[in-house]
Amino acid sequence: IDGRLFRAETTLLPETKLIEWNGQQIETLVSQYTAYLDGRIHEVALDWYAQADDGSVWYLGEDVANYQEGVILDTHGTWLAGKDGLAAMIMPAVPQVGSVYRPENIPGLVFEEVTIAAINQTLPGPRGPVTGAIITTQLYQGGSVDDKQFAPGYGEFFTGSRGNHETLALAVPTDMLPGPIPAECEALFTGAMTIFSAAETGDWAAASATLETMTAAWATYRAGGVPPLLEIQMNRALAALAGDDLVPAVNAQDATGTRKAALAVALASLDFQLQYRPPAEIDLARFNLWTLHLLVDAAAGEPADVAGDVTTLEWIWQRIAHTVGAATLESVGVPLEALRAAADGEDLTAAAAAAEQLREVLAGL
Repeated sequence: IDGRLFRAETTLLPETKLIEWNGQQIETLVSQYTAYLDGRIHEVALDWYAQADDGSVWYLGEDVANYQEGVILDTHGTWLAGKDGLAAMIMPAVPQVGSVYRPENIPGLVFEEVTIAAINQTLPGPRGPVTGAIITTQLYQGGSVDDKQFAPGYGEFFTGSRGNHETLALAVPTDMLPGPIPAECEALFTGAMTIFSAAETGDWAAASATLETMTAAWATYRAGGVPPLLEIQMNRALAALAGDDLVPAVNAQDATGTRKAALAVALASLDFQLQYRPPAEIDLARFNLWTLHLLVDAAAGEPADVAGDVTTLEWIWQRIAHTVGAATLESVGVPLEALRAAADGEDLTAAAAAAEQLREVLAGL
């Protein structure tokens, strides 16, 4: 997006939401959309969907938070059917060429109009050709137009115009694979964690040796075929971990840069593991990594980044809180609340202490 690296994670949440519209109580599914720019939280939206009896899917609103330097900048884009305007069709039951529908239709607040240009298309996907896709053009409020693709088993597949684009990298369960996680894939995660610890203690010999092992493991793993966008992401992450003149890391023996780069590799490796493990397990691992990220940011004296880390933790926890018992909910909730208070007060010492407490809780899960 505007030359900056973009990432989004979309998760169907376990709860539903009742929305009153046109005299009816409609039970909607709740989808959490979390977007990052250059590795920092950028936008979160809770989207509400329901399917009509004829098979069409309807959009009944969204609760949006746009972030800047870790805190909410505004809630632009938020709307609710029945309160702000009409519900809107987001996907017809049987898409046809020439069909036009409006996923958002509250002029002056939100507006999108989609025209279907082609159906039954084959597109390159994470694991090879994907059939049955549709290609559309999307007109936005203000007159801008995007190309947009949708595919069975994936939903929104590609959106882009003028050099900016959002392309689906992986979806589960559609792209899940059988069997255990390949050893080379696991080596990327464990190696990143080894380098993270080595950078903290200044053991640069161990960090360099581990990086060589990880590079060899990556060459073997990618040779077997991996989702293309995840391959690009890992290539960038490993290059950043090695470091260069502009971004010092292992090669420059830069502790902070190396620890941040190691966490980026670990996060990228979890995307590969998502093909083999339940999403809740992956989110718990992400939660742990963001706790470590917070500790690094606090040590570096970066209150805005710490605030963003806390926000990221809160949203990831929303995805997985339903998978743990009441005792764990409380034991995680206490340090999370302390983290929020510390971040709001820009108290980095208190934030680091709460993060360490959270790490102790996570170690027992």
